[in-house]
Parts: sequence; C-alpha cells; structure tokens
Amino acid sequence: MLLDTYGRVATDLRVSLTDRCNLRCTYCMPEEGLQWLAKPELLTDDEIVRLVDIAVNELGVEDVRFTGGEPLLRPGLTGIVQRCAELPRRPKLSLTTNGIGLERTAAALRDAGLDRVNVSLDTLDPEVFQRMTRRKRHADVLRGLAAAHEAGLAPVKVNSVLMPGLNDGEAPALLAWAVEHDYELRFIEQMPLDPQHGWQREGMITAADILESLRGRFTLTPEGDEERGSAPAERWVVDGGPHRVGVIASVTRPFCRACDRTRLTADGQVRTCLFATEESDLRGALRAGADDAEIAARWRTAMWGKKAGAGIDDPSFVQPSRPMSAIGG
Repeated sequence: MLLDTYGRVATDLRVSLTDRCNLRCTYCMPEEGLQWLAKPELLTDDEIVRLVDIAVNELGVEDVRFTGGEPLLRPGLTGIVQRCAELPRRPKLSLTTNGIGLERTAAALRDAGLDRVNVSLDTLDPEVFQRMTRRKRHADVLRGLAAAHEAGLAPVKVNSVLMPGLNDGEAPALLAWAVEHDYELRFIEQMPLDPQHGWQREGMITAADILESLRGRFTLTPEGDEERGSAPAERWVVDGGPHRVGVIASVTRPFCRACDRTRLTADGQVRTCLFATEESDLRGALRAGADDAEIAARWRTAMWGKKAGAGIDDPSFVQPSRPMSAIGG
C-alpha cells in the first residue's frame, strides 16, 4: 500500500497523459500557451500501463483517473484505457477532460473500459466561454457532454470554476442546467496553480459565496461526512433529491486530512500533492531497467514523505513551479 506518516493510504491515482491543451483558460495558462514537454520526455503508452499495473496490483490503488493537460489529445488514449481495463486487478477508470473531441470518442472509450468522465465547463454563455478559454468551442463541449451521457459514462460530472467579473453569478443557472440534463455539478475554488502567478485569495469566489448564491434558488441538504468519505467535494442534496451538487473548497476548507491521492505526471514524476514542491522520478528508474519491486519501493518512499497539508494558509507557502496543466488535474 501507499501509506504516509499521517496514516493516510493512497488508493486514488491521477495519471497525466499530456501537458498540452486546446484551450487557454485564464486561470490555467497564458494566451500563447506554455513550453510543452518534448515527446522523449513523455512516458510511452507501455510505460504508463506498466506504472498503472504496479500501482494497482502492487500498491493497492483502486481508482485511476486520466488527466492532462487535455487527455483527449493523447493519440493512444483508447488503447491505454483498454489495457488498463484488462489488468489482472481491474481499477475503476475515469477521465477528466474539457470535452472537446468527446463527441466522437465517448462510445469508443466506453467500449475500451472507461467507467465515467468529468468535464470542465465554467459557463453556459458562449461569449463568456470564449473570454475565459480564448477559444470558440462552447458548442463542442456541450456535444461532448451529451455524447458521454448517451454512452453511459455515468455519472457525468461537470467541473466549474467561478471567476470574479466573468461568471461569478452563474452558479444557480449552472445547477439548474445540470439537474435538467442529469449531470452532477461540482464547483471548484480557484487554486494558486497558474503559471502567471496571478491568483489572489482576496478576489476568489469561495465555497461560502457559491453556497449562498445557490441557496437563493434551491434547498440544499448536507449529504454528510459518512457518504463523503475521502472525496474532495462536500455534497448537498438538491431540493430533496435525487440530484446532488458538490463544492471542492481546496482553499477555504481543504480536505487534506482525508486525502487518498497519488499523482503521476506525463513525464513520469510522482507527486504527493497538487501543491508539492518536490517530485520523485519513476521514468528514470523505468528506463534504467528497474524491476517492478524497485519501482514500487520508490513510490512507497515518495508517498511516505507526504506533508500533512497543502499549506496554502501558511505564510511560508510557495506556489509550485509547475502549473496545473503540467501536474495533472
């Protein structure tokens, strides 16, 4: 197992397949994009599947989420999903995506073994979408969501970040739309993971702000800690059910004490936390001929050193040098 000194066990693995993205969200990267990883630096398909195999069958990982960047840009995605679904001990397989391209790939991903998807969508207004992402792709995302729902990649979850002066008033409309389409909505507090280092806590839309806005239109009943478990989202039943809405308050109400995640970047580095400032290299060990037992031992050592929390409120907090797109969501 992947145990740390605070008694937490990592059973959830986030695997970044690429740092590239076809959107330029204002809270994630500059308009011109970033310096992408060179292809030789990326893990190959075989290396990804081998590391997932080690994580699942040697280290007790139960859930694997493919992320990016934008994972649908990875040419071998469907094959990676299928090979991971065929492992001797099959993990639950999910995908976090911006939805562009999902319209044509949802059914194939389901057939390959993908269980469900999380799709990022911050606004229902195409013009606001263009301002936030610097791309005219709003309709593509909506079609991708519909295709995922039709393919049975359920529950289809929608992740939304609210930004001051852009979409900060859209929370009730987003929830009404999600309920209508049978999507499960998650609001995520903006985090200090942008390469521009422009994040400011004073201006962010907090979980409290979001809930106050939603309660003006909906009756929200807390789901409770027992049902939440180690999930990052606090959830509320909407108008008596069956639909639910979640809020991931990574800044104002962090869930570090129950965190069960380990992360693998597209270039094969283990990260114990989104906000970690250190990484452990598995790619180098793989390419140097390390066997599975050695890789597993390196992974255990990395997770044993996981810090108690992200430390955003600590005066000594330092934003990671890698942005979200390079870490993996």
